[in-house]
Amino acid sequence: MGSPPNAAPHSQPTPGPGSVPTPRTAAGRDGLAALLAHPQRAVIALDFDGTLADIVPDPAKARAHDGAVAALGRLAPRLRAAAVITGRPATVAVRLGGFAEAPGLDRLTVLGHYGAERWEAATGTVHAPAPPPGIAAIQAELPGVLDASGVWHGTWIENAIERKGGRAIAVHTRRATDPQGAFDQLRGPLTALAERHGLIVEPGRLVLELRPPGMDKGVALADWVRETGATTVLYAGDDLGDLAAFAAVEKLRSDGLGGVLVCSGSNEVAELADRADLVVDGPTGVVALLAALAGRLG
Repeated sequence: MGSPPNAAPHSQPTPGPGSVPTPRTAAGRDGLAALLAHPQRAVIALDFDGTLADIVPDPAKARAHDGAVAALGRLAPRLRAAAVITGRPATVAVRLGGFAEAPGLDRLTVLGHYGAERWEAATGTVHAPAPPPGIAAIQAELPGVLDASGVWHGTWIENAIERKGGRAIAVHTRRATDPQGAFDQLRGPLTALAERHGLIVEPGRLVLELRPPGMDKGVALADWVRETGATTVLYAGDDLGDLAAFAAVEKLRSDGLGGVLVCSGSNEVAELADRADLVVDGPTGVVALLAALAGRLG
């Protein structure tokens, strides 16, 4: 799907306290009006890395942006429900985000591994299926594939492979001498490797994730929205993996629900920014938006 006909180039100013920015599309404006008029029928769902947390060279050192948990904790009780949808294991996102027992987040849901795992703040428990067998085979073959690609050598490779709870493997190129060049060079070989073992490759911001098919953020989001019975949904994301969630919101809007699409930053994934109703300045802008919504509803 292309850009909305009235889409502006990129980010809107970061809202001040209590000032909610105006979406640049008619559908976005209608969705925001519905959220503000009937918050008890609305839900919000947010990506983690690049949306609630800044992108960092070492994914293990990512943390929720300053003020993110507090702003979400102020807003969530005013809505029907709130969720974080991420490719990370649910427990990892909870730990890095500081979501457990956070004030106001007692009804938060974290959907990890694109919805394959589920953590509920109300119980503190995680529900997850067994890891797919293809992951172990890929783990054994991956060093040879990286070596043959010519990008095995380099300081970045030490932390390039991230075991994701046994359900996925992510290869990060942000530390490479030529991050985008390494990303482009690895995409074909890793796609072939994944296909041999019944998996798929999910590209992100300088990361290629090998994981099972059948679940993505769009499926996870649509299922969760239907479960909550919400009539309006706001979704915020930042990379290619969030395109499926954007498509899910667009489909929900065609079915009569209200929807707001928020892009966290516009520098690396132009397609996401082009399709968004609002483009904010990375996690700082997301936090400001959450705080402004909480202020309006408070």
